[in-house]
Parts: sequence; C-alpha cells; structure tokens
Amino acid sequence: MGYAHIYCCSVPTMGMPILSNDKYGKKFRITLYFYIIFSTDSIAKVNSGRSIPKAEVTLANSQTEVTLANFYISVLFHAIVYLLCPGSFSGGVLMSKNKHLSLDDRCKIQLMLDNKGSFSSIATQLEKDPTTISKEVRNHLQYKKTGAYRRSYNSCSKRISCQKSHICTECHAVRRYSLCRRCSMCNAFCKDFEKETCKRLLKPPYVCNGCGKRSECSLEKRVYNADFAHREYRDVLSESRTGLSYSEDEIRYLDEFISPLIRQKQSPHHICATNADSLTVSERTIYRLIDARIISAMNIDLPRKVRYSARRVERHLKVDKACRIGRTYEDFKGYLLEYPDLTITQLDSVEGKKGSKVLLTIHFVKAELMLAFLRDHNDSQSVIDIFERLYFELRPDRFCSLFKVCLADNGTEFSNPRAIEYDRQGNLRTRIFYCDPSSPYQKGSAERNHEFIRCFLPKGTDFAPYSQEDICLMMDHINSYSRESLGNKCPYDVFSFLYGQEILDLLGCHKVPPQDVTLNRSIFHKEDGHESR
Repeated sequence: MGYAHIYCCSVPTMGMPILSNDKYGKKFRITLYFYIIFSTDSIAKVNSGRSIPKAEVTLANSQTEVTLANFYISVLFHAIVYLLCPGSFSGGVLMSKNKHLSLDDRCKIQLMLDNKGSFSSIATQLEKDPTTISKEVRNHLQYKKTGAYRRSYNSCSKRISCQKSHICTECHAVRRYSLCRRCSMCNAFCKDFEKETCKRLLKPPYVCNGCGKRSECSLEKRVYNADFAHREYRDVLSESRTGLSYSEDEIRYLDEFISPLIRQKQSPHHICATNADSLTVSERTIYRLIDARIISAMNIDLPRKVRYSARRVERHLKVDKACRIGRTYEDFKGYLLEYPDLTITQLDSVEGKKGSKVLLTIHFVKAELMLAFLRDHNDSQSVIDIFERLYFELRPDRFCSLFKVCLADNGTEFSNPRAIEYDRQGNLRTRIFYCDPSSPYQKGSAERNHEFIRCFLPKGTDFAPYSQEDICLMMDHINSYSRESLGNKCPYDVFSFLYGQEILDLLGCHKVPPQDVTLNRSIFHKEDGHESR
C-alpha cells in the first residue's frame, strides 16, 4: 500500500480520553476521524477508536480491513493533536471530578459573564461541564429592584405611557404633579400593574451581566455576584449538615398523628412499630420533636422518660430551612431600598439559666424602646402567642403601622415566620427577615440594649422567680434612662412623640421619674409582699 502520512484531521469536539464517563457515570466511547493519503493519492478514512484493535480503512476504489501493528499509534496521534490544538477539545478533556465550585471559580464566572462569555467558554476555562455552569448561575441569581440614572425602579409594562399620579399615600417622592411612573413604590399599589421581564433574561446566560443597556434599564435586574453566590452556597451547605428539616404541613400532620397516641400512654416505640406504613419518622425523631416542643405532646406524657435526668448534649432542631428563602439579610436590605421609611423592629431572645424561662425582646430601632416578655420555653409557639396578643390588644391598624418589618436571628423560636407575618384570616400584617448566621452586629441596636437587661439579670440567672410584672418594671426603668444618641431624651419620650402616648398605654409602659431611675436588681426587693415601684 505504500507509505502513508497525515494530510489533515477532522476532530469532533467530544473530548478526551477516548473511553470516559459522562456526568451520570455511564461509559461512552469517543471516536476520532482523520484522513490519510496513500502514495496512490487515494483517500482513506480510518476509525481510530481505542476500544477496538483494528481500524476500518475505506479507499476510494476498494474496501479492506487493515490490522494496526501497534495499536498505540492512535494514542500517540491523540496526544499530538491535543498538544498542538488544545482548543479543539471541550472542557471535558481533563474535566475535574470536584463538583463543588470555589470562590475563585465563581469570581472567574462573574468576570467572564461581565465580558459576555458563554456557558461553553466558561466551562472550558474552568474544566467543568456547561450544564454545571448553567445551574450555578441560575441557582444563585441576585434580584435587584434598582432603577437607572435619574429613573426610579419600575417594572410595569405600561410605565412609558402611564399618566397616573398619587396612587400610593406612602410615596416618599410625592409632589403636586408627580407621576407614579417616577416612583419606585407605586408598582405595589397600582391595580393595573403588569410586570415586564427583559427578553434577554429568558435565554442564556439569564443574567444582566455584560448587558450594555443595564445603566439605562429601570426593570428588575438579575445579576450573578460571586460573593453572594458563594455565601448562599456556604449557607445551604451548613444548613444541610445540621438539624432536621420539616415543613409546616409536616409538623401539623405529625402533631395530629402522634400527640393523641402519646396522651393515650403509648410509647414512641409502640407508635413506630404499629404505624410503620403511615409514619415516616423514627422513634428517636419523635423524642427530639417532643424535647424541642415542636408538637403539643410533652415529656410529662411519657411516664418512663420523666424518671431519667436529661442528657447534657445540646441538640438543635431546625423546623423548616425553607422559611429563610426570600427572608435573608440581603433581601432585608433590598426591601429597605424599596421602602426606606419603614419602621424597623428587631427581635431577639435573652436566656438566663439553661432550661429555665427566657425573655423575648422587641426593640424599636428608631426610638430605642424595648419590650420584654417572659416565656416558659424558648419555642416558636410562645413567640406566635405573644404576637397574637399584641395584634389583639393594639388592633390591626396600630399593629401594622408599628410592626412593618421585623429583623430576627436564626433561632428556632423564629422558625415559623408565616404565623407571625399573617393573621388567622390570612391577611399580611408584617414582614420578617433573618440575619446572617453568626452575625449579631446586623441587629446591633437590640444587642446593645441587652446590656441594660444584664444589669438586672446577669448571665446564668434563673428567670423562674420573676413574673411578667417584674420584667415590665425592669423595662420601665430601662426605657426611662436618657440616651446620648437620642439627644439626651429617654426612649419613652421619643416613642411617645413618634407614635403617640395611646400605644404606650396599650403596651403597659410607664415612665419612671429621672431621679428614680435605677439600673440594678434592687428594684426587685420585696416589701410587704409587693414589688417596690
């Protein structure tokens, strides 16, 4: 046949090695086709697949089967092509088996998206599958309701021709002849509002990164930010490794199923053994639900358990991780950008002795006034009961004007936000958001005010001997203490000026004369069986 030499090669971008695995773990074979010219100038096509020891050679005028003397010739050819033309292969050539993206990887994704890079080019750079990049971008989109230069945020499809004015009464940009299309708040109040989404966001790369019209657009923007994406990734990773996750419907079903049987003196073991088909939780999980007071059944209903002392191992039971979706601190900051004049209320818990009573503190940031409520257990139901009582005492109009937005930490006592946000008729009465994990500085105003509480009740103090009247007396002294940040006024006076004396009376707050203000435990001393006020 004569001496043959490589004339040209046509390499499909299917990647190397020849025998590899796809993303589902299945084996697949990649075949490279190249053309050789024989001395007779006949063109032959050689199938150089590594999985077979023979190559099929098709000549222009005849067909024969040629056995390669050394099968590794094909391997050498692949290596030469890869070294000379590395761009001929996709990112799957040496695809990394590490499924997790690092912060550096996400920074590269953001940079390439800003430069209008495609998912394929990004995948090639990071040696990942394009599907991985696509999922990463879509799962960590950051929604921003920001306007453009001299244009407020407005995502209504009729914003250009709209001539409506004075739709909302809380508009911070109200002027005599102001148009609603110039306001960032009126979309929420207009009955004719129709949301418009940029067509660019409906196709890859699904983000506004690299868009030349971004600075002129007043629609909702979807941005991929490396820091934001990595922070969400870390939060999800840490949440998945701790606690248990149950939705509100699952908790309600378990409570209705398990609690009556517990009160019939059935043990969790008996319940699991006789209801294996309809019960999806283990015996140990039932005990944990009871310990965390997630269901209405209590340890007192378990005769054998109350005989043993509780273990010292602290267990954290997270009820519903999905409750924080749309309620993160980033969402909180975005919400304040839309409504900058809202009253902010910070929620927190103050613990004394482990296993004893706890305090729920409600701190009004603008006036620096704080309320404290004594609870028997640090569970979500006790917080819901307090908000229900405040909603009833203040009435809906006062409650909604006072509790417009609440900021809480990630404690399990705040793990049922819907019960706090909505009344029993399903009407929205407030919004609740969560701080980032291990970030108490994000509600620093409440944390600083807790220092006054520790003057009365140091850490480790048992709250059991104290009543709600004692706690109210303590808060009256704290709220009557003058603050330099308030212009040497006390929180009681500032709150009265902002919201009215009537609300203070309904909340049971009383002002202590300046000369009688005391910040120590001496106010709890008993005199003739009564507290000294």
